[in-house]
Amino acid sequence: MIVSSNEKYVYTVTANIIFNGGVAIIPTDTVYGFAVNAFNLQAQRRIYSIKKRDHSKPLILMSHSIHNMKIFVQFSIEAIRLAKKFWPGQLTLILPTTALGKILSGGRDNLGVRIPNNNFILHLLKAINIPIFTTSANISHSHSAKFQSEVFKFEKLVDIIIDGGKCVFAQESTILDAVHFPYTIVRHGCLKITEILKYIL
Repeated sequence: MIVSSNEKYVYTVTANIIFNGGVAIIPTDTVYGFAVNAFNLQAQRRIYSIKKRDHSKPLILMSHSIHNMKIFVQFSIEAIRLAKKFWPGQLTLILPTTALGKILSGGRDNLGVRIPNNNFILHLLKAINIPIFTTSANISHSHSAKFQSEVFKFEKLVDIIIDGGKCVFAQESTILDAVHFPYTIVRHGCLKITEILKYIL
């Protein structure tokens, strides 16, 4: 099922599908992504299968507030400063997991988290009111989908595709490992490193 992000209450429909174990493809501010209920292991496995992704590679956790994120990851003073400056936005922070976060991530001691700057997904996150696991909507090692036409090939493999047109930044988020200082850039993305450094140094 392919639905426009402009359809009334489409975020509510999508939230119900994800909450009940479905797999959605959704637009973000960076690239299109697969999205599932973070508490549903079977749904996560479907993403790995569709993407042909190595199970050792983690998914990214998204929620609509820093307050909700604190249940799953630990924020240092510096990480809070970065989150408040760049969220919602194009920065993914890798942070130490809490006890619950470790359960959610299958025992990992760190987790990538982000609040994206996209109206549809922010409405979705508030409607579902639980975190979702996401990863770019593509086959592993192929380019990330920036246009809606690039994800239509997955229509029979997922439960819903949200057509949001071209993603605004059309480039992956910048990933910063903030587990230990000094922080390191794991992936260069659409958020400039020079902008991040202003709030670290």
